[in-house]
Formats: sequence, C-alpha cells, structure tokens
Amino acid sequence: MKATANAATPHRDRVPLAVGTIIFTVFALSLGDALIKQSSSQFVIWQIFVIRSAIAIPFLVGYLAIRAPSALRLGHAFGWTTLRSLLLVVMWVCYYLSLPHLTLSVAAATYYTLPIFITLFSAITTRTKISKTGWFAVIIGFAGVLFILRPDAENFNGYALLPLFAAMLYAVAMILTRTKCRDEHPIKLSLALNIDFVAVGAIAALVISMLSDDMRDGFLLAPWSTMTLTGLGTMAILAASILIGSIGAAIAYQNGPPAMIGTFDFAYVGFSFVWGLVFFAETPDAMSLIGIVLIVGAGVMALRQ
Repeated sequence: MKATANAATPHRDRVPLAVGTIIFTVFALSLGDALIKQSSSQFVIWQIFVIRSAIAIPFLVGYLAIRAPSALRLGHAFGWTTLRSLLLVVMWVCYYLSLPHLTLSVAAATYYTLPIFITLFSAITTRTKISKTGWFAVIIGFAGVLFILRPDAENFNGYALLPLFAAMLYAVAMILTRTKCRDEHPIKLSLALNIDFVAVGAIAALVISMLSDDMRDGFLLAPWSTMTLTGLGTMAILAASILIGSIGAAIAYQNGPPAMIGTFDFAYVGFSFVWGLVFFAETPDAMSLIGIVLIVGAGVMALRQ
C-alpha cells in the first residue's frame, strides 16, 4: 500500500510496479466483464453502474479519509480528472453494450486495438514521429479488425464497432492520466470515476423511467430488476473488479510509459479467451482467430516502436 499512498507525489517511473499492477488489473477486469456478459439478461447496464459503484465509493472515501485526507479536496486537475472519468464511463458503456452480441474474446481483441490508438494519439499530442514499423502495425491491426468485422452484407456485425470506439476513448483517457493527471492520487481518480458512474447511471435511469413501456427493453433501456442475494453477490464482485481496475490502471499508467504498459495490457485478451471458454463455451471461428492474432501482433509492434 506504500506505493499507492505515495503515488500523489512527483516520482520517476517504477516499471516493475506498473507491469505487475496492469497484469493483475486486466485479470480482475476481464473476470468482471465476463460476469457483466453473463448478467446482461438480468440487469440493465445503468443498474450495474449505480449499484456497483455505490458499493465501491465508501471504501474509496474511507481509505482517502484515513490515509490521504488532502486528496479529498478538489485539486488543480479537477477538470482533467472529470473529463478522464467521463471518457471512461462512455468507454465502458460502449464495451458493455457489445458483450451480449459478441464472443468475449472477439470483443476483447477488437477493444485491444487501443495500443494502435495510443500510438497514433501520442504522436499527435507529443509530435513524435511514427516509424515505418509503427505504420506497418497500424495497417496490420486494422486488417485484423476487418477480419473480425467482415464488412459484407452477409457477415457484418456492427456491434464490433462498439469496442473499437471504446478503444479510442480508453487511449485518450490513459494519455490524459499520463500527461494531465499523473500527480493525482490514484484512489482519488478511482473515486471520481465511480462518482461519475453513479451520476450517469442515475440520470439514465431517470430518463428511461419517462419512456413508454414498449421502448423500455434490452440491456440499455430496460427498467431495473429486483435485487436478490445472488444479485447482490454479483454486484459485490463487480465492485471489487472495478475498484481494482480503476485504481490499477491509474497506478500503472502513472508509473510506466504508456507504450510499455499497453503491451502488458494485452494479457486481457488471453484472460478473456479463458473466461469465454469457462463461462460460455465460446470458441471463435477461424476468421475471428486470424483477426485476433493480427490485432495482438500489431498492438505489440505499435507499442514497441
């Protein structure tokens, strides 16, 4: 916990901490996302946002009140922190909405075009020249996306565009973490994110309650379901997952170069493949597997350049 508590002060990169943190983070997030996919017929997405974060927020506030009370004050990066949180909320909305319609491994692989976007967006914001290897990675990565999307009338799955858009949002959010929010306490960043989850989820639930009954259906627009003990247990696990995910991502990208950490971020794809087999007996078809391999290879190349 010492590394976490000191994360709010200026520091040099601590690569071993960052790498270990991101691997554990994607393990927890991938398990949570598998549970979201499994629960998509039981809960509406906004119900998950509100209840999951409502469980997580007291732990975050309690930790900050005891260990870092100064972090509870609004900081100089309040605007950037809020923007970062909203980007991540929209990112998770896009990704979660894709899960009922895609295999977990395909959704994960499409989402993990994010290193390509990190490379492109970092080049734009820092005016860094992209090498030939980097451009080759971009081409290979988007070829992999085409294998997954299969943009013809018979095989096109538009839902695969959602994790692609989520990847763009995540890349921007993590660059903000590195450039604008690096000196913010990671627990504070997690608290801001979970507060935004509750706020956005509550507003969405209010809007949905005003819709006619024939429009209130599906993972996005259905009314909230009655909570059971099993449901509360699922929400508790999801709260733990989002706590680990939101804190871990902040710690990792604060303590290591985004390109390096993004490489280890790819462990999410492997974990998702395992959870897909365990929870849903999913096995991607040959074309999707080719796309997954191309995306992973391109992502590693893009980050290493």
